[in-house]
Amino acid sequence: MPLSWHAPLAEYLAQAERLLLALRSGDGPARECFKWEHPRFHGRPLSDVSAEGLELGDAQLVVAHRHAFDSWAELAAFAAPAGDGGDGPVPRFERAVEAVVSGDASALRAMLRAAPDLVHARSSRRHHATLLHYIAANGVEGSRQRTPRNAVEIATILLEAGAEPDALADMYEQRCTTMSMLVSSTPPADAGLQAALAGTLLDHGASLDGAGTKWRSPLMTALAFGFLDTARALAGRGAPVDRLDVAAGLGMPDAATRLLPASDAADRHAALALAAQHGHADVVRLLLDAGEDPDRLNPDGHHSHATPLHHAALAGHRDVVTLLVQRGARLEIRDAIYESTPLGWAEHGGQAAVAEFLRGHGAS
Repeated sequence: MPLSWHAPLAEYLAQAERLLLALRSGDGPARECFKWEHPRFHGRPLSDVSAEGLELGDAQLVVAHRHAFDSWAELAAFAAPAGDGGDGPVPRFERAVEAVVSGDASALRAMLRAAPDLVHARSSRRHHATLLHYIAANGVEGSRQRTPRNAVEIATILLEAGAEPDALADMYEQRCTTMSMLVSSTPPADAGLQAALAGTLLDHGASLDGAGTKWRSPLMTALAFGFLDTARALAGRGAPVDRLDVAAGLGMPDAATRLLPASDAADRHAALALAAQHGHADVVRLLLDAGEDPDRLNPDGHHSHATPLHHAALAGHRDVVTLLVQRGARLEIRDAIYESTPLGWAEHGGQAAVAEFLRGHGAS
């Protein structure tokens, strides 16, 4: 369960104790936590995660990471000033974050009037996010990755108060803008506000070719993370469609045909990954005809732990799945994280028709 920002350290300790007990009992969510948050298991298959040799300190480290601190000592240092509920810089920032993620516009305005510099303040957590970064609901504390119905209003309040649209913070071991986190984030998309929030950032000066160390193209980032509508909205705002992988992901076969001859191997590899992920069978056919291998794992930056068939199956793109299987795509390949076949991905995604098709062609 998420803890309040002003929870005392004893509550975090109790959470660590419960987490370790859950891992020792074989609990699936606990294993997921350790896989993603413990350095021993990060990047390894889930099947490698076990409680063997782990102690309370390991669970404390996982809890610290889940709350966006590098270590238990840093979490303990945060819990002391935050827990007293005072009016220092840490409690002020944390209260403002709560206003942002809950959509409390009146409280946020009052806080910014009382302390105008708050709009430039940064979190004491390891991501060092500004208030604007929380609009993206990504790369910050998991319990705060949510999008209120008035998120566009909240973003506008911050931007009109002087928030820097392309400010960088430390997410996923990268330097990231709000835009890069926004267009790779599920909560704003599920709320139907991702494209509108991206447009609000652009209206206030955010770049279509942003700063940072990764995910610098919002359009390509949106495509890589599966948000086709937002990618198309960004193209409509002027993001260039001048590469094969971009045209493939957007489902533009004429542009893909035009760009294919001058493309390099990396672009063609990424293009097949994106076309399959987004269900563009005509572009997939074009790339297979050009010699692309359907059995290669996707390239870095495009969910490289799985093949095009995995992603098409997960999304339920029956026509793409059919085409790939007809062209000889192997059904037994397992992804490198969950060690599951395309059939397993279809079942996980609730794609009954695709799963039935794969079983009918020998998948098990």
